[in-house]
Amino acid sequence: MDAEDAGAGIGRRSVVGVLPPARARKLAKVPFVELADGRVQGVVSSGSDIARVYVSSIAAESHDLSCGTNNNRPCGGLYGSSPCKHLRSLLDEAVLQYGVERVAAYLRVGIDADVTSGAALMQRMDTHHGSAPSGVVFSRFLRYLSYLEVPGTTAPLPEMHWFPATGAAR
Repeated sequence: MDAEDAGAGIGRRSVVGVLPPARARKLAKVPFVELADGRVQGVVSSGSDIARVYVSSIAAESHDLSCGTNNNRPCGGLYGSSPCKHLRSLLDEAVLQYGVERVAAYLRVGIDADVTSGAALMQRMDTHHGSAPSGVVFSRFLRYLSYLEVPGTTAPLPEMHWFPATGAAR
């Protein structure tokens, strides 16, 4: 191995490693969850209407809670600092997807070994009602859904041109 190969570490590669989920999770209730834009955010299915989804988020550090429909109507279950069922489901699924340690670190919440679930993590936060841009989250969710409809191919996809072909990062 020469000096150039030894220096081909993270700073020189254009390929980002994908972390596997901490545990498998079902996608029916919370089809989309991410740690992005300084928030744990995602799309949560309505318990009463199959055509309605909620965009929910918890801001890192301030722990502002936001929840509303994809049509920008506020969630009726979000009262002040009390989290609604959508936010509780979102945090539970984030813990399944990323692990409690990673979610707690992202939200800047101190935890100990007793915190193993989203509910326990929520109890450690001093939450407040806030607002967050739901359109961006919902648009990203719809864009990811569109990739499921793309037929399998080895040809490059124009919108994914920044990903190198297999072996190109070597």
